[in-house]
Amino acid sequence: MGLWARITRVFRASTGAALDRIENPELVLQQTIRDMRDRVPELNNSVAQVMATERLLLKQKENLATQVVELDSKIKASVKMGRDDIATAYIGQLQQAQADLERTTVQAEHAGLASKQALKARDNYVLNMKKRSAEAMQLISAAKQAKLQEQLAQTMEAFNIGDDASTFNEMREKIDRRVAAAEAKLQLGAASVDNQMADIEREAMDIQLHDKLLEYKQQMGMLGSGTPTESKQIEAGSTQPEVIETEVVTEAKESS
Repeated sequence: MGLWARITRVFRASTGAALDRIENPELVLQQTIRDMRDRVPELNNSVAQVMATERLLLKQKENLATQVVELDSKIKASVKMGRDDIATAYIGQLQQAQADLERTTVQAEHAGLASKQALKARDNYVLNMKKRSAEAMQLISAAKQAKLQEQLAQTMEAFNIGDDASTFNEMREKIDRRVAAAEAKLQLGAASVDNQMADIEREAMDIQLHDKLLEYKQQMGMLGSGTPTESKQIEAGSTQPEVIETEVVTEAKESS
């Protein structure tokens, strides 16, 4: 193999590989569909021209048939009038008209067949175009799905679990320690508040019990009629030592 042939082969191989890399199947299929659709108006124009030719030949055939009838009538009238010279001239025209009629009839038949074939070819092309378009759309969907799968595969390859495992474990331990510390602080805070609430509830219970005891003693006449029922509930910042001392003295006298 010569040097030039080898260079040509390398160039073609490199060019083909580059085209394979930059060629997008989706775009190529979409362009193919557009090209097929763009050919439909051209086919319609071609079919219209063939059909126009057929209609023109049919019109010429009709005119020639009418001319033949008129010439025949003129020949007969000339013969009746004894004008053989005029009849002979009309006969020449009649022969030419008949020849033209036969030729036009054959052409019109051929044009009719051509019109039918053109219409059939156009319909077959449109049907084939729709079929190819549907296939192209399926291929485009498959190409999109393949592209998404390739992107997903690249993402999974880029996500190297082995390299990041130690980092995840370290961060997980730090987060667990922070969560544990926060829960411990929250538990201590809740316990302190609960203790305070328990003390307050216990003191309130004692006050209620003491008030109830005084109420029973008053009902039983053990506190005397002039002594009002005093409550142990004391407002903040105020004390009542005299009331408490009076109650104690009264109870001592009654018991004696």
